[in-house]
Amino acid sequence: MIAKISLSKINGTHVAPASKSSMQRACAAALLHNGTTIIHNAGISNDDKAAQNIIQQLGAIITTKGKYLEITSNGFGKKSLSENKLINCGESGLSIRMFSPIAALSSSTIHIEGSGSLLTRPMNFFDEIFPQLGIQIKSVDGKLPLQVKGPMQAKDITIDGSLSSQFLTGLLFAFGEAATEQVIITVNNLKSKPYIDLTINVMNHFGYKIENQNHETFSILPKDNLENKTIEYTVEGDWSSASFLLVAAAIAGNISLSGLDMNSTQADKAIMEALNLSGASIKIGENKIEVSKSTLSAFEFDATDCPDLFPPLAALASYCNGTSIIKGTHRLAAKESDRAKTLQDVFGKMGIEINLEDDEMKIIGGTILEAEVSSHHDHRIAMASAVAGLGAVGSITINEAEAINKSYPKFYEDLKKLGAEVEID
Repeated sequence: MIAKISLSKINGTHVAPASKSSMQRACAAALLHNGTTIIHNAGISNDDKAAQNIIQQLGAIITTKGKYLEITSNGFGKKSLSENKLINCGESGLSIRMFSPIAALSSSTIHIEGSGSLLTRPMNFFDEIFPQLGIQIKSVDGKLPLQVKGPMQAKDITIDGSLSSQFLTGLLFAFGEAATEQVIITVNNLKSKPYIDLTINVMNHFGYKIENQNHETFSILPKDNLENKTIEYTVEGDWSSASFLLVAAAIAGNISLSGLDMNSTQADKAIMEALNLSGASIKIGENKIEVSKSTLSAFEFDATDCPDLFPPLAALASYCNGTSIIKGTHRLAAKESDRAKTLQDVFGKMGIEINLEDDEMKIIGGTILEAEVSSHHDHRIAMASAVAGLGAVGSITINEAEAINKSYPKFYEDLKKLGAEVEID
């Protein structure tokens, strides 16, 4: 797919799409719950679909009923399945890291595959940690495909949290299910702490008991018995996807966005801080955020705990007067692309200079010029390029534009509804 974005003025109201971070965690909890789960505001992204496919492959039944999903499961604890299972995580980094420990609860052999960029992303964590928990594991030099066989033995353990918090999310779910007495996970150098807060919030909703001590130790207690009870869960709006719309408004018009929780634990809520630092015009009302075009100034922002904000922040910084500095580039190497270098390449083609120094990205604001760029099959690069193109001198043509389907399938459609000049081929 090719998307062409031209100079636009956007205006209107919109509801934020569902959070895939929240949706995927809810799917994991629904699989583990012995009973029925009702999920409201379910997501439709490729990553959401990957999570739904996985839990179905592991025995859950999903039925669409009007505006909600009904998921029934017999639970997924230390039991042997009728046969060896294969689960495919698509390109979802969260799914592979969350469902691998969950799959290892079973005494059956489970094969775990993925596709696209997920095939090159490091999974050495499992090779190191799983044997300590009584799990048999095979990988291809720390990469997919994986083969795991439990049952996992929940016990006190120390892990490294510097690569991704998603590994810890998976262990918390698995430990929460397996624990028959208190067990403690000690974490060194944990990154993206807000995502762990989201994990714990979802788990608490499903009866799990997690005590967090300064994001350094996590005490897991035996969960409440909610067997055969119906649990309802509403997926919150997605700050990650919304960040692109909010930045679009700051550089090209006015948007009133609803469906976002200002008290959310999602890490990407920090986009509000960055917008404030840039001098964007922001009004926060009851269940809505209004952002309008204004003169923007260079800003400094630490994105270590919210690395997914780098792409929209690059678009924002391109329209700021001066040089903006975004810290935390070491978090970008193991994404769908090497995002620091990809942003440097893509925005360079659009006339914006990006320098990478130590752990910082320095973006010199200027004029977005007509260009043809590649998404590098990275959904956030595609969206950042489109947002940057809203104020371009000429058009921005994005190849492999379908990459957005991973997280925000209706992104171009929503931009058009807000008045953007978008052509899809």
